[in-house]
Amino acid sequence: METKDVIYSLRTRNGFSQDELAEKVFVTRQAVSRWENGETVPNTETLKMLSMLFDVSINTLLGSPRQLFCQCCGMPLEDTIIGKDADGAPNESYCKWCYADGTYTYSNMDDLIEVCVPHMVKEGFSEEQARSYMKQTLPHLDYWKRYEELSDNGQFEAFKKKLIAEINDLQVEGMPKLTRLNALVGSYVNLAYPLPSGASVKFLNDQTTYLGNQLESEFGGERCFGVLANMDFILICTYEKDGANPELVLYKKR
Repeated sequence: METKDVIYSLRTRNGFSQDELAEKVFVTRQAVSRWENGETVPNTETLKMLSMLFDVSINTLLGSPRQLFCQCCGMPLEDTIIGKDADGAPNESYCKWCYADGTYTYSNMDDLIEVCVPHMVKEGFSEEQARSYMKQTLPHLDYWKRYEELSDNGQFEAFKKKLIAEINDLQVEGMPKLTRLNALVGSYVNLAYPLPSGASVKFLNDQTTYLGNQLESEFGGERCFGVLANMDFILICTYEKDGANPELVLYKKR
């Protein structure tokens, strides 16, 4: 698709008239009309506003002239998994797992490899192939090449260690000691927990990236513990394979 077709499609899909879209990005209706007729394209600042408004990358607005890859883990990027800057703007250099709300979630290449390998094995790689591929690929990605420039000097890692200590101090019966928190996107872990009334409730936002992990229960059996947290809360639950039959164990505001 060309830019003119992308803008028309996004505008109509979201139910905006040309006047309404023009008002939202501070241009005239005539400017929107010229975009959709292919006479002009939005300037850089307007593309940024359109990107935030429609929650798509600038690459998408320009008709996807190039394939995007996360510059931290190497994953191919689509609009639904692109990370966000602190102001909510899509950042087409990273996925939601590696970059959330302006924060880089990995400071150790080996930790990232440990997280990625099991997922690659599910896609048909052998564990040896997956590790070899990641070790060869990661050093060439922009984030790791510019790590000293982009890193936060360990602030996020310090926050994760503090959060891990808080969770372990809760001493949840049957849950082993937590040693690692990984970035997890809400849509993949937003389980619906049953209430005594018979209704079910979700506590997370599908679009937000959280910190969490899955732990095998010390009691054995098929149920696992799930841990999710951020700056505002800690959530601990149990569930069966693929998140079936979830039960909320603890929800604590920090």
